[in-house]
Amino acid sequence: MALPPVLRLRQLGRAAIPRRAKHGLTHVNPENQPNMVDVTEKAITERSAVARSIVRFPAGVLDSLRHDAELMSKKGPVLTTAILAGVMGAKKTSDLIPFCHPLALNDCKVTLHVQDDDSTVHIQCAVKCTGRTGVEMEALTGASIAALCVYDMCKALSHDLIIEETRLLSKTGGKAPFLHRDT
Repeated sequence: MALPPVLRLRQLGRAAIPRRAKHGLTHVNPENQPNMVDVTEKAITERSAVARSIVRFPAGVLDSLRHDAELMSKKGPVLTTAILAGVMGAKKTSDLIPFCHPLALNDCKVTLHVQDDDSTVHIQCAVKCTGRTGVEMEALTGASIAALCVYDMCKALSHDLIIEETRLLSKTGGKAPFLHRDT
């Protein structure tokens, strides 16, 4: 029986983590054990992040869901429900990702755009907070959960739906602002 990764690291000792990782990963302590980063001394700043997920539909499926500006499945309004799921996902990120700090979000906006030309739904999650740590994981989680919700609500029509990508588009605040070069 294989040991879980943390126990395997403990068994193998310091040699189990490459030299670069030992000194470069913030969530690994000097004893090579996982740990949450202490943000007590970090400045409180305004922080924001935007992430995107894309869901691709097989030919004809998107058209069969059309109902005015909404997509309707047997489970209900797809876009509206995915917005709610994305916001809930962003708010629950610290419950899902072990080393994420719980954050009081100031704002979370999830938008979905149907792209008829390539049968995709583009999901964007924009999150803001005032705090000591970034909100990129909240934005990524919000976009991901919204994409999973779209899949769940449409899977009765086809299991060939594809969640193609989830990526960070931008982040501000903190030491390292980021803007994806394609945005």
